[in-house]
Order: sequence, then structure tokens, then C-alpha cells
Amino acid sequence: MATAARIRPETTAAEWEARQQLAACYRVFDMLGWSEMIYNHITLKVPDEDGAFLINPFGLHFSEVTASSLVKIDIDGNKLDDNPYPVNRAGFVQHAVFHRHLPDAHCIMHTHTTAGMAVSSVEGGLRPINFYACNFAGQIAYHDFEGVTVRSEEGERLVRNLGDKRMMFLRNHGILVMGRTLPEAFVKHWALQRACEIQLATLSMGTPLEVAPEVVAVHQRDLHMAQVPGGPGAADFAAMVRLIDRRDTSWRE
Repeated sequence: MATAARIRPETTAAEWEARQQLAACYRVFDMLGWSEMIYNHITLKVPDEDGAFLINPFGLHFSEVTASSLVKIDIDGNKLDDNPYPVNRAGFVQHAVFHRHLPDAHCIMHTHTTAGMAVSSVEGGLRPINFYACNFAGQIAYHDFEGVTVRSEEGERLVRNLGDKRMMFLRNHGILVMGRTLPEAFVKHWALQRACEIQLATLSMGTPLEVAPEVVAVHQRDLHMAQVPGGPGAADFAAMVRLIDRRDTSWRE
């Protein structure tokens, strides 16, 4: 594993907690098979610091990310610490525009999972043909593929196409999910990924059964009754952190 930049002494308690939460999330994503070589990103705002967020060091696999190796940057991509790792421009450009313009986008996740890319690459995108897809009917935005996201001028179109939604399929590209907290973003990504996997399996078998709009409305109305107290995704994410701790606790360093 690459040697992590040890910067814990220079961080506040709130920032260190955020670093550990984000590092854990990278390890969880890898455990679930959502890593993509050294690419893709999860970003998290630094508590009590306007315009500062944490991102993975470019060059490390998700399984190598630690709390101290995360890079702290401002909204313009400038490093705010002495971390020796570079930042992937594609990750900065895409995430920074949302962190800049959306106060509630505390955590942003972008992946290239097989199922997510497949659903983003078909006409109609995600269809209401399974339990998880019904969670999100009417709540997903779409943005046409413009090539690798390294040009800042694409940001205006990304924000415009997102509108008031907080989940997006980047067409021919993958999944983009935002949350007011990291656990909320995590559980949304998990459920959206499951919806994509099940759609992929269903379409391979034959003609799917679409759920009627009035049933989708009832499903979405009642979902809160099946949630554990503690906030969206909190219990789910805590359970996954316990699993990664059984494997390896180095993410905490």
C-alpha cells in the first residue's frame, strides 16, 4: 500500500471525524465491488469550513484510501494542506460545481459500476420495474455525455440538468448521487445500484412488468415507515463499517 500522508495533528476533531467517515466509505465501496481502478470519486464537505471538501488522492485504489491520505481542496481545486498526492481533474470539475452551487450537497458519489453504466446507456434509463427503482421514479435527472468531465464550462449544464433533483444518470457514463449526509448518499447509491442490477437481470429474461404510477406514489409515500431511526442511511452505513473493520482497520489511520 502507498504510504499515507499523515496530517492528523493539523486537523480539527470535526474534520478528522469527516475524514474517517469518508475513508470508511471508500473501503465499503471497494468491498461492494464499486471501485474502478484508481478512478471515480466520493467527496465530502469539511465541517465548519465554507468551500472546502475532501477527495480521494489520485493514484490510490479505493482499498488503499485512509483518513490521513484524503486530499483537502477548496472549491477552485487548490490544495488546503501539504498532502503530496495529486487530485484527478475529472473528479474536481464535476464535484466542485455541485458543492459550489448546492448547499445541501454535503456528500457526492460518482461511480462507473457495470449496472449503473448499462442503465445510463439505454433509452428510457431506469424504469419502474422493481422495488428499488420505484423508490426513485420521478426523482432522477439525466445529463447527456459530453466526454470526460474536465472542462469547467460543462458545469453550468450539469447544474441545469440536475434541477431540484439530487440523483443523476450521466448518460453513457454512470451514477451520480448526492446527500445531505454521507450515510444518506450511501444508502441512495446502494439502492440505485440495486435497482440497476435488477433491471439488467430482468431485461435479460423478457418483457418486464412496469409498476403503475399510482402504486409507485403509494410506495414512495410509505417508504419512511420501513426506515430505522437515526436518519437516512445511518444504520445501513454503520453496519457496513462494522464489516470493513472485521477485514482491516487501516482506513482509520
